Amino acid sequence: MVQLLQFLGMTTSFENIDIHTLLPQQKPFVMVDRLVHYDKTRTVTELDVRADNIFVDNGAFSPSGITENIAQTCAARMGYINQYIYKENVKLGFIGSIKDLKIYSTPKVGETITTSIEILEEVFQLTLVKAKVMAGETTIAEAEMKIAISDIDSKA
Repeated sequence: MVQLLQFLGMTTSFENIDIHTLLPQQKPFVMVDRLVHYDKTRTVTELDVRADNIFVDNGAFSPSGITENIAQTCAARMGYINQYIYKENVKLGFIGSIKDLKIYSTPKVGETITTSIEILEEVFQLTLVKAKVMAGETTIAEAEMKIAISDIDSKA
């Protein structure tokens, strides 16, 4: 995959990508800081939990924030595909459903969470993912999420 991306002239250095260019969401509602991995079946992002995050309450990142982080990891994946593979604008996406959401703990301010999504199925503009959110070596959340992608440009 890396060789194919290099052949096509696409970047493989994720640290050079401004996450804001991949997401329809903008400050203060951005719940991922970095795209750290993308391939056909798996995408990984990181978020540094900061005190000024709108989902931080009493020094901890809320379950709602974790859920939004999973959705935005899906959005970062589609933003990467749209921009770097299809050479199109980022499209709006919507959560279709959330299944088996388990929040085991909430990360504290100062921690970095790593969220990975695995593609279980893609049909037309619907994507089903299995997500895992980690704080260090500890799994703090898991879920399945269905995302619907529209044809609407997010910057329209």
